[in-house]
Order: sequence, then C-alpha cells, then structure tokens
Amino acid sequence: MKRTALLILLFLFCVRTGMPATQDAAPIPYGNNPSAGHYFQVDDAKIYYEVYGSGEPLVLLHGGLYGYIDEFGEVIPELSRHYTVIAIALRGHGKSEIGTKPLSNALFAEDSAAVIRHVTNKPVNLVGFSVGAMTSYLLTINHPELVHRLIAVGGPIGGSEPSASAAGPSPEALAEFEKQLSPKFVVRRNKLYPDRAVWDRLVIAMMKAEANGPGVPEDKIKSIQCPTLIAAGDQDSVGPENFAQIYHLLPHAEMAIVPGCGHTVFNCNPNLMIELVEHFLQQP
Repeated sequence: MKRTALLILLFLFCVRTGMPATQDAAPIPYGNNPSAGHYFQVDDAKIYYEVYGSGEPLVLLHGGLYGYIDEFGEVIPELSRHYTVIAIALRGHGKSEIGTKPLSNALFAEDSAAVIRHVTNKPVNLVGFSVGAMTSYLLTINHPELVHRLIAVGGPIGGSEPSASAAGPSPEALAEFEKQLSPKFVVRRNKLYPDRAVWDRLVIAMMKAEANGPGVPEDKIKSIQCPTLIAAGDQDSVGPENFAQIYHLLPHAEMAIVPGCGHTVFNCNPNLMIELVEHFLQQP
C-alpha cells in the first residue's frame, strides 16, 4: 500500500540560500578522477564508473547527451558519507566507450546491470536522472533482483515518434540549444569532448535513440515492486502531471515535487535532493 499520495517538500532555507552541498577546499574531478575511476568491459565497450564512500551500494545514473557523472558532483560528497556511491557513465558519454551497437535506454540498462553485478553482490539503491531515470525503470523491470529501492528523477516513460531528428540535429539547432545552458557548463562539456567528431557521433546516436526508441509500457511500470520515489522540478517541461501519472502506476511509490526548479534539479537545489534521497532510503 502506498504510504504517501504526494510529498510537496518546501525546504525554504535551502531554497532561499542556495547553499552548496559541500565546501571542499580542493574540488574533486568527478567523472575524471583517477583515484576513484574504473573500467569494466561490457560486450563491445568499456564502461567507466567511479566509486566513493562506504556502506550500502547506491548507484547513480546521469542524464543523456549533455549529462555526465559530474552533474552529481554537489551530492556525491554527502551521499558517500553513508553509502558506497557507484556513479556509472552511460555508454558513449565521457570516458565510457560508445561501442558499435545503437544507443538506447535498454542498452544503457544492460550495461549498468553488468557493472552492478561486477562491483557488488548486494541489491542496490538506484538513482536515475532524466535518461538515467528512464534507464533505471528498465533496469528495475528486467533485473528486479538487483534493485532494493528506486529513485527516478525527471524521467518520463513515453517514447518519441520516429522523426527526421533521427539523422541528428543541425549545427544551428544545437547551437541554439546550447544558448539555453550555462556558459560554464558548455565550457566543461567542450573540455570533456575535445574531439568534435566524438561529440558529433554521440549527438547523432542519442538523437536516433530518442527518435526511434520505444517508451516503457505502462504494464511494465506497474510490475515494479520495489519502493520507488518519483521526483521532478515543479517547472520541468515534462509537466508534474506526467510524473504524477507514473506515480499512480506504481504499487509502492511516493512522489516529490521540488519547488522552484526545472529539469536539472540536482544542480538547482542539491541540498534538497540530498534530503530527499537520504530520507527515502532511510525509511523502514
């Protein structure tokens, strides 16, 4: 039985101050940290992941295309105080190889399942953001024995109809999209993909995945039996009502709407996201 119909969390102190999650003297290079990074061969690609902290395993799956491990940089320090954080780079993103197979959320899920089995023999707490959230649904559906609790943030379940975008966006369209991003963020991504050909290949592969990849059927979502938290920003373009629809499909779910944030809630309010994750995972 569901414990909570809807959680509207108003941590006003965090919202007002926008305080960072940590104030490390020397920033940790999340996503490119030799002291924490590892590779695991999954079929035709080496998948990169980083491990921090100790305790019960907590897997982080980042967003697609512009997303990467470093988007969790403001929450990993606190979460790793209580959990063994396993941050996986999706195939083709950052330091993970792209391989030869067409990218899809289903492929990301199988890659992640292989890494999880390699790193730990325990069921994990799974946190997915955006494409990582869609991947987390599939991972939980196909490998329920691997997931103890699921937190899906900003991840819809519907798929796009096939379209011309499957050929990849035009340079003009991509440049227009980048104007909406923080300049510092774009600089970080340019450093992550210094070879423009590598970046262009990822863009085209992800656009094909989005245009042609099927969504997650509602009956499959209903089959998820582990405790699940659906979270999203109240200004996410997907719309709170769509996340509420997913919530109502799940037999053991809670929902959290994060005030004052759009899609990238981990960057908008990291303190609140830490509170959400830890509160949910610590429930009996």
